[in-house]
Order: sequence, then C-alpha cells, then structure tokens
Amino acid sequence: MDEKSNQFLETERVGKLMRKFALPCVTSLLVAALYNIVDQLFIANASYLGAYGNAANTVVYPMTVIALAIAVMIGDGCCTLVSLSLGANKKDDAHKSIGSAVVACIGASIVLTAIYLIFADPILTMFGGRVNDQTYQYAKEYFFYISLGIPFYMFGQAMNPIIRSDGSPHFAMISTLCGAVLNMILDPIFIFACKWGMMGAAVATVAGQIVTAALAVWYLCHMKAVKLHRNSFRLHGKLMQRYLTLGISSFLSQFSLVLAMAAIQNMVLKYGAMDAIFGQAAYSHIPMAVLGIVMKFFQIVISVSVGLAAGCIPIVGYNMGADRADRVKSLLRMVLAAEAILGFVALLIVELLPGQLIALFGASSESQYYTDFAIRSFRIYLCLMPMACVNKGTFIYLQGMGKAWTATALSMVREVLFGVGLAILLPRFFQLNGVLYSMPVSDVLTFVISVIVLFYCYKQLGLQKKTEKN
Repeated sequence: MDEKSNQFLETERVGKLMRKFALPCVTSLLVAALYNIVDQLFIANASYLGAYGNAANTVVYPMTVIALAIAVMIGDGCCTLVSLSLGANKKDDAHKSIGSAVVACIGASIVLTAIYLIFADPILTMFGGRVNDQTYQYAKEYFFYISLGIPFYMFGQAMNPIIRSDGSPHFAMISTLCGAVLNMILDPIFIFACKWGMMGAAVATVAGQIVTAALAVWYLCHMKAVKLHRNSFRLHGKLMQRYLTLGISSFLSQFSLVLAMAAIQNMVLKYGAMDAIFGQAAYSHIPMAVLGIVMKFFQIVISVSVGLAAGCIPIVGYNMGADRADRVKSLLRMVLAAEAILGFVALLIVELLPGQLIALFGASSESQYYTDFAIRSFRIYLCLMPMACVNKGTFIYLQGMGKAWTATALSMVREVLFGVGLAILLPRFFQLNGVLYSMPVSDVLTFVISVIVLFYCYKQLGLQKKTEKN
C-alpha cells in the first residue's frame, strides 16, 4: 500500500476534487433526509392517515435528528481527524480513530434506543404529541418501530463520512442510496397494500437503514488508505477527545435544530390554540402538520448545503495537514459560491411554487385552511434561504479546517441563541406568524456574524501562505 495513498488530495485540481467528493456527499445526505419525507409523502396520501399521520410524523422527526446529531458528531469528527492524520502521514492515529468511532457509535446508539423505549410518553409529549388523541396514537406507534432501528441508522450515518475520508465517496453514496431505494419500494407496499399504517412506514424505513449499515460493515473490512487492526476497536481516549471536539459543530448543528423544533412545535401548540381557526378541534393539527412539512423541505435544502461543505472535509483537512493554505482558500471560495447558488434556487421554488409543494402532501383532501397556512409558511419561513445555506456551509468548512471551537460558537449562536430564543420571543408579539418570522430573522443576524468570521479566517490563510513562501 502506498505510504500516502490519499496524496492526490494535495495534487489534483481543487475544482475536480470538489466535484468528486462533494457530489456523492450531497447525494448521501439528501437521500438520508428523504427517508423521513418519503414516509410523510406516502402517509399524507393514505386516506386513513392523512394530516393526522403527518402531524405524528412531525412529532417524531426530532428524535431521529437527535440520533443523527450523535452519529455525525462521531462520523464527521472522525472524518476530519483521519483526513488531518493522513495529510500529516500519521496512519496509526487514523486507524485507531476509526476503530474507536465504531465502538463509540454502537454504544451510544444502544443507550439512545433504551432511552427512547423507556421514556416514549414524556418524549412525545415534550414535542407536541398531545395536540389531539389521534395524532398521539399515530406518533406512539411510529416512534416505537423507529426507535428499534436507531442503532442501524446511527451506524450507517456515522460510517458514511469515515468512508469518504478513506477516499471512497461513491461507495458512501451508494450505500445510503440502496437503503433509501428499499424504503421507497416498501413504503407503498406496507402503507397501501398491507394497510399497516404508521407501523408500515416505520418498518420500511428501518429496513432501508439495515441495508446501509450492512454495506458500511462490509466496507470497513475492505478499506483502502487505512488498515484496521484488532486493537483499533477500542475507545482510544485522547483520539476520541480530539475527534469528538472536531465533530461538536456537526452535533450542535443537528441537536440545536431539535431544540428549535421543540420550541417551534410547542409555540405552534400554544398559539395555535389561541387562533380563531386553528383553535377549533377540527383544525388543531394543521399548524403542526404544515410546519413539519416546511421544516422537512428546509432540511432537504440544508442537507445539500451541508453535503457541499462536508464532502470537502477530507480535502480541507488533508491540505491543512500538508500546510497548503492556498488550496484551502481556493476551495473555500468555491464552496461559498455553490452555497449561495443553492440558496437562490431554493428561494425561487418556495416563493413561486408553494402551492405545488403542499399539494404533494395531500392538500387536495384537506381544508382550504391547510393550503393557505402552508403557502404562507413556505413564503415567510424560508424567505432567506441563500443566507441560511451560506451560514451552514461556513460552520462545516471551519470544522474541516480544524477550527472546531469557532464553528461550534457560530452554530450555537445561530441554532440556540437565535433559533430557539426568537422562536419563543417573536410569537409573543406576532402569534403564529411570529413562529414563521423566527427563521429569517435568525438567518440574517447569523449571516452578519459569519461574514466577519470568514473575513478573519480568509485573512489568516493569506498570512499563512506568505509565511510558507518565506
């Protein structure tokens, strides 16, 4: 095996590397995000589930994000450390980091599954599951089976960036795609043909996650740049501390989304009950169902945004480790440009086609209030998507550069200080519309801070380049 089999990360054209690594990563994360939304599409169009099933899906969704947050903290952190280690030719650190990440992921997933199964009732209540009895029963059924699949889901998601760090972005993409395709095949069979309802949607999802996890296990036995040994699979304390620190930004970007969801869903529950229309029992579930759909669309766009930046982590980390600041700067410009373009495309879709988007989720069988609130929600909640995408790309890229605490601080400000704080504060003045305003206000405030941080980091890279020449 070549002593530095990933050396092409330092020599190949940056643009070509970005396409090679970012596009498969985007596909992997996009497919992972589609798992839940595919369930919701089929649930919404099943006449015996409808908007109640949609609301139940929205209630459970934050719990899958918590699992994802832990998985990407381990996986993205390990990916960054492995890339930095290979760039500095520290192969021993690389294989021990991966083995430790495998053990940590398995242990964390088992603990989380136990927590979900034992405390299901209070957890569902915390995320607005008590909006009405029908929604609660559907949420409880769906949550039970999703919880059983958590170990497979977390393992597949954690190993995905690690596989990319080994120089195999296409395998990472294919493993996720295989699971998603199976989910899409089984969903209509279980929901429409077998009439298994929420259980059917959950079982289809878990089946796909098992396939992705199985392919990840196969790859770990056939790695290219890193060779795993029996002593790799231990909790190597110092390395674990390093990769968890590097992955904390990924964790917070997901977990703080859960905090924002909890705040938003509880504000929707509270202020929806005060609304002249949604305060009526027949329409009480509509705001919860609609906000869930809007947030799912947002999650799809953000998955592409994260993929553009996270896919470049092996390139950034390797070149930082090899002291190639010039290539890190060049890639940063490309990533930010791609993030801005993505945001503008998403903005055009939500502003011009909100009716078509909500029609995919069974709007034709719901009241006009459902459609009207959905259109308003899409247009207000997501009106600053370009800034949201640039913000997210900035957090992840800084993490790839090894600036874990800077990325973490930015993520905390956006998702907790602004995301949660404004979601609680603005409804006091604007009721349900205040929930919708919280998103764009958070994005514009974070964008200002991100621009300042990016300017400082870019300047630092320029100084580093001059030092190298001297």
